[in-house]
Amino acid sequence: MAAPERLAFVCPRLAGEGAVGGAETLLKNLALHAAARGVAVDFLTTCAQSHFTWENTLPAGVKRMDGMDVHFFPVDDRDVGTFLRIQQSIDRGRPVSEDEELLWLRNGVNSAALLAHLDRHAADYRAILLGPYLFGLTWFTALAHPERSLLVPCLHDEPFAKLACMKRLFAETAGSLFNAQAERELAGELFGYPDAKSRIVGMGLDPFAADPAAFAKRRGIAAPYVLYSGRREPLKGTPLICDYMHAFRERTGRDVKLVFTGSGAIDAPAGLWPHILDAGFVSEEEKHEAMAGAVAFLHPSVNESFGIVLLEAFLAGTPGLVHAKSRVLVSQCRAAGAGLWFRHYPDFETQLLYLLDNPDARAALGARGREFVAREYAWPAIERKFFAALDALRPAGRP
Repeated sequence: MAAPERLAFVCPRLAGEGAVGGAETLLKNLALHAAARGVAVDFLTTCAQSHFTWENTLPAGVKRMDGMDVHFFPVDDRDVGTFLRIQQSIDRGRPVSEDEELLWLRNGVNSAALLAHLDRHAADYRAILLGPYLFGLTWFTALAHPERSLLVPCLHDEPFAKLACMKRLFAETAGSLFNAQAERELAGELFGYPDAKSRIVGMGLDPFAADPAAFAKRRGIAAPYVLYSGRREPLKGTPLICDYMHAFRERTGRDVKLVFTGSGAIDAPAGLWPHILDAGFVSEEEKHEAMAGAVAFLHPSVNESFGIVLLEAFLAGTPGLVHAKSRVLVSQCRAAGAGLWFRHYPDFETQLLYLLDNPDARAALGARGREFVAREYAWPAIERKFFAALDALRPAGRP
């Protein structure tokens, strides 16, 4: 019997329902474009919006959205203390047993109702696409149906990736859709992962036009500014750029503002606060305008599998300034010829001064970035890669 042409996507949160995140955006957009191509799509997610509390805040049930059926399932009760205790050990590089790894996964985000749905309906799907890799929901779902499961792992070089349970996850599932060659290489280094079990897909981006003066005018910014968009937390490097920007202003005397869009608390020196604009959640249009007007888009995270917002900044004609320890972000800057990177504060100061004092060079970087993304990440190209990956890893007709 031929495998049905129906796909399930599994992600702990639905992007746009009060949730922001690169992995969530990636899974949702792949699902939407599959649905737009006429594939029947079920998007399976939880009732949670906050990745801090995992509280059930959305109603359970099925909602038709943009051509796909979105199924919301409640998050299970969890022992947060146990989860945090083990996570802290993992994060600090302390050895944990395989039993502790499973306890950590069980007390992360899980949904027995979602698993029960797949127990009843897994055979309805040609493939189950799951991500990101480090959640209990992804792990237990994938290993319940390994022969149909394709990971969209958003793999990072971090302590969680080095757990025995993660080696098992990658070994036993049918394959992986990586976002970049650097992510694929990391899987090879960590797990001995064979290239034959993976394809590089990524996410498409639609071109847009944005007035580079609009954001500053609307928000009353009279000085040059740099921009960060996304979650504000130590793992994303936001305290680091606050420290760097404070030092930059103190050392150089240059009046440069720091703009944030997105969510989360900002950890910044007191002296920098008068020069920070926290715009919070903004529309896509305003985010693109903020990008277009920035001197540089800052991306200080070292753990990225795919820099979606960096590519958006390139499309806005703005160069990136990224952390040198992020192999993915540096590789994107190199490939596009559209960004610079820093190892430490002296690098940061040098690069930002260069962008401020050389507007023609900055404009040339931005123009190359726009051309690169329009060429390499147009949705038609990504859709071809996605369906080719499905055909290679879960061929039609496989039971």
